[in-house]
Amino acid sequence: QGLKPIVSTESPAPISGTTSKLASDFPATDSYLAKNKVPDLQKIFQRADGLPVHLKRGVPDRLLYRTTMALTIGGTIYCLVALYMASQPRQQ
Repeated sequence: QGLKPIVSTESPAPISGTTSKLASDFPATDSYLAKNKVPDLQKIFQRADGLPVHLKRGVPDRLLYRTTMALTIGGTIYCLVALYMASQPRQQ
């Protein structure tokens, strides 16, 4: 009695009305895979033009970089102003 399996070893009955797809039923993988862009990007990023990696792809990279810097500087100034205002005593 103590050596009986706790879980049933019988496989469950199949559920009717559902179908399972085999791997062979799916379309070939070539139909949804895109072209490998890694060699093209390696050429861009390994070019010796003196630019940092985060600016190598041109105008979009410059725009993102400048926007990030502007938001960072603006946020820092905002925090400093908020700290200055919080450190002043209230006028009654």
